[in-house]
Amino acid sequence: MGVMDFAGGLGVHATAGSSALLLAFMLGPRKGFPMGLRPPHNPGLSMIGAAMLWVGWFGFNAGSAVAADGNAGMAMLVTHIAAATGSLVWMVIEWVKFGKPSLIGIITGMVAGLATITPASGFVGPLGGVALGLAGGLVCFWAVSLVKMRWGIDDSLDVFAVHGVGGITGTMLAAVFGIAALGGGGLAEGSTVGSQLGVQAIGVVATVVWSVVLSFIIIKVTAVLTGLRVSDDEITQGLDVSAHGESGYSL
Repeated sequence: MGVMDFAGGLGVHATAGSSALLLAFMLGPRKGFPMGLRPPHNPGLSMIGAAMLWVGWFGFNAGSAVAADGNAGMAMLVTHIAAATGSLVWMVIEWVKFGKPSLIGIITGMVAGLATITPASGFVGPLGGVALGLAGGLVCFWAVSLVKMRWGIDDSLDVFAVHGVGGITGTMLAAVFGIAALGGGGLAEGSTVGSQLGVQAIGVVATVVWSVVLSFIIIKVTAVLTGLRVSDDEITQGLDVSAHGESGYSL
């Protein structure tokens, strides 16, 4: 079909996002959601992990070129640009909306930029990287509020809103920003942005439906074999103690 997905916007991010949304819905929210939950316990550790993720993503995207060539180099460059743009966009939105930016928000925007550029990373140039990072930051910020506040789904790490929505957005925008750069390679003769958008949409829908149906089956089987969630008391106590028998912190 010629679906443009260079490094896994569908096969990684759309699948993970749609499956996570279904699982969070079937699990139900934590006690106190959305109000009353404690803030992230260690933004510093989150930042360390985000820095490692940012570097590792170069292998994820540039490595999909399966060669050490100019295409891989450009994929690495636009990945870096999109991540930086997404983090800055998220920072600015928080600054305007809440009066101050947050470290967690900045790294969430970074992941939004990375997820959005992934399917298009081998097809766009630097300006495409900026555009996709900007789109990822804007759309994923809106999606976080939609999922948690409007739908009331406790997706604690925003897997759908950031990875899923970002991957789907990037997959669609790959047709807009990537078709000219491709020069027709891998596309049907006479393809236009409009026709390629249709192909991309079919790929998105097929991937999401497959993921949701198979995830539903897996979740139902797991519920029968082991159960899906711990008790509210165990949640309040903390899973490090109730499930693992040790405390993460002794302060």
